[in-house]
Amino acid sequence: MEYSLRPIEILLVEDNPGDVRLMMEALKDCKVQNHIHVVEDGAEALDFIFRKKAYKDAPRPDLILLDLNLPKKDGREVLAEIKKNDSLKRIPVVILTASNAEKDILKAYDLNANCYITKPVDLDQFINVVKSIENFWLCVVMLPKD
Repeated sequence: MEYSLRPIEILLVEDNPGDVRLMMEALKDCKVQNHIHVVEDGAEALDFIFRKKAYKDAPRPDLILLDLNLPKKDGREVLAEIKKNDSLKRIPVVILTASNAEKDILKAYDLNANCYITKPVDLDQFINVVKSIENFWLCVVMLPKD
């Protein structure tokens, strides 16, 4: 099957149910067919990505949307684990977090995040940000094959 014809596998790592609901709603009418997988903490994210425990049959994500402030393992730890692994480091990781602290931005890029986006508080702006992520990462960018 041609890569571009298969659904894009998106891993959303987010512990806020409201933000998860908004992301799911905003991506529902996506131009590109996708499967969104949601995990609520950093440890669960790593289990999904490394296909451990309940996630042994999980698909390899094509794109990871990662919050920084997570329970169990924070997003920085998750990002570091992904980017130090040769078989995973090419998966684009978009930091999507409430923090606009310069130290968090610098740390994320030092750990090789592909981009850093601060979540807007306003609902319409949040949806616009998600649509921008969709347009750029799912329609413009060429994602690597497995």
